[in-house]
Amino acid sequence: MSLPDSKPRPAMAAWRCEFQSSVDELAFLRHHLATTKGQLRVTLVICSLVYLGFNITDFIWLGYSSQTALLAGVRLAVALIAMGGILMLRRRPDSIATARLVASMAELAAGCGFLLITALRSQEYALHAISMAIIIIVFYIYVPNRLLYSASLAALSTLGFILLAAGMGKLRPVELGTIATMLTLTNLFGYVAAQRYQLLLRHEYTAQTVLKNLSIRDPLTGCYNRRYLHQQLLETEITRAQRYQLSLTVIMCDLDHFKLVNDRYGHHGGDAVLQHFACLMHALTRDGVDSVVRYGGEEFLLILPETDLAGGELLAERLRLALSAQPIAYGDQQISATASFGVASIDFSRRSTSAHMNMITAADDMLYAAKNSGRDRVCCRQLG
Repeated sequence: MSLPDSKPRPAMAAWRCEFQSSVDELAFLRHHLATTKGQLRVTLVICSLVYLGFNITDFIWLGYSSQTALLAGVRLAVALIAMGGILMLRRRPDSIATARLVASMAELAAGCGFLLITALRSQEYALHAISMAIIIIVFYIYVPNRLLYSASLAALSTLGFILLAAGMGKLRPVELGTIATMLTLTNLFGYVAAQRYQLLLRHEYTAQTVLKNLSIRDPLTGCYNRRYLHQQLLETEITRAQRYQLSLTVIMCDLDHFKLVNDRYGHHGGDAVLQHFACLMHALTRDGVDSVVRYGGEEFLLILPETDLAGGELLAERLRLALSAQPIAYGDQQISATASFGVASIDFSRRSTSAHMNMITAADDMLYAAKNSGRDRVCCRQLG
């Protein structure tokens, strides 16, 4: 068994700029979702205004005509798609898929709209090539989308532009070749810049995760520390249990005669026992649901959401039997260990109660009752 904070840092697929693990990538995307959507909204508004503002150049080059009106309609349609995307983001603020869909829709609309504008103003391909390069950079850098999606849409837009220029631009081969080379290099440099930015974001997120983990976990056992318990963990679980009228159970655990273990095997032997017990608790609890806290030197606290007194007593008994059944290997020696357990539970569906204020105290009282009655046993109390 391994400690929960001992897993290696998540590996990344550099070519697509994502974590190789879908779980790690999803956690990263959720962490950055609010920022991503804020950036996307700003980009959509600015690009819509720019798109509409360039309608002035249509009048300058073409004057007032049905063609100018058609260009204005194209620009307005692209802006409306962008505004529709902003509304979608507001309606589904917690959806990663919606953010990616809106980003991809906006890039597709911008690319198709620009190609249509290019076809309607076919005398200015040299100027259009500059605008196309700017749009490519926006796709890669300023629209927060999955890099593979942005790269695909940018490449398709580039290909469409080159085909239009070849068919309608009346350009000399050297001019067409220059435009194609410039846009290809723009895609290449845009991809490299976006790749560096995306990898940097993920490296920063990994570093923040490691630092946060170090600040809330005990370095020896990998369990949550007491500061995190009192600053956030316990209050969060009590509030959730109250809101949804669920049961909440805590188990206070203490290794029996731990001082004798340290005296006989030294502190390294004691550390081995603590690590073994922590691994055992993590193995027998629900990952991502239950919480294991190192409460003191050899004391641990389990927080079990949506668990009644009977469930807490059953888990404590399983832990007690598992610890006492198998000696702990330490070098060429075997260390036998037992633990005592105090269980306290509240059912918030029964009635309003303030018993949760003393949950840990009640579990501690049950722990001492177990110790006073002979150790290596479980004592329980229903609160409220």
